[in-house]
Amino acid sequence: MKSDARIYVAGHRGLVGSALWRELERQGCTGLIGRTHAELDLLEAAAVRRFFAETKPEYLFVAAARVGGIQANRDQPAEFLYENLMIECHLIHEAWRAGVRKLLFLGSSCIYPKLAPQPIQESHLLTGPLEPTNEAYAVAKIAGIKLCQAYRRQHGCRFISAMPTNLYGPNDNYDPETSHVLPALLRRFHEARVRGDRVVTCWGTGTPRREFLHADDLARACIHLMREYDGEEIVNIGSGSDLTIRELAEAVARAVGYTGEIRWDPTHPDGTPRKLLDSSKLAAMGWKPQIDLETGLRDAYADFLRLESGGTAPR
Repeated sequence: MKSDARIYVAGHRGLVGSALWRELERQGCTGLIGRTHAELDLLEAAAVRRFFAETKPEYLFVAAARVGGIQANRDQPAEFLYENLMIECHLIHEAWRAGVRKLLFLGSSCIYPKLAPQPIQESHLLTGPLEPTNEAYAVAKIAGIKLCQAYRRQHGCRFISAMPTNLYGPNDNYDPETSHVLPALLRRFHEARVRGDRVVTCWGTGTPRREFLHADDLARACIHLMREYDGEEIVNIGSGSDLTIRELAEAVARAVGYTGEIRWDPTHPDGTPRKLLDSSKLAAMGWKPQIDLETGLRDAYADFLRLESGGTAPR
């Protein structure tokens, strides 16, 4: 992947896409291509086809997706399944038609069975039932993996797939209705500190264990894979360690400066009991994360404050 190669980052304004954009620029790439939703609706097949014909990208990072936390996934399964299927189908099919040299499809750790052995290996895919609260999103992502593999087998396309763990960092979604757990906690503890609340109540029991990875670490891993990996099998991308949601809430409270009491409401769902990826395949390729959680949380909170003050995501 030469520095002047035409590289399309689909979803370049989001958490993952913007991290990829920043890291590609940092590494000297000058042919980056990005389109906002207003400029290109990935749900429209004809528009995607015209875009590929006009821009002729050589490399493609598929970081565009409809994403959300437990509540959004539970309340809008039709949208999560339909929109993600359409986005990945249009991008992968048109990448083949346009002769894209290499494509990296980003899935999610939620593709694995709810009760998969821990840490989760790539071979555990499709070995058991999914977590019901995000099943629609997971099914769409599994379809994207299989689509990449099908185009690879049938047409010889150099399409690869990577499965990141739970992500956070600059340009995250902090909306209280649709965000994932970490950015939702950042907002909740920030607002509680500003109001002077003595108690913050969080969903669930706080006992599930989760792994978190800074988006900048993910970006470095994805670019490493684009340059070094060319296999059909999926590759996990994780930090290698996990913590309970209770411990995460306490860490977020420290980063935000909230000193009140944290209570838990077990009437709300916990989701999967534990989700820790086995990232040894990627580690064997020479990659490892660089940002620890405490440092990453301070970075994420600074980004939240920037967005709250009216800052915008970079193009």
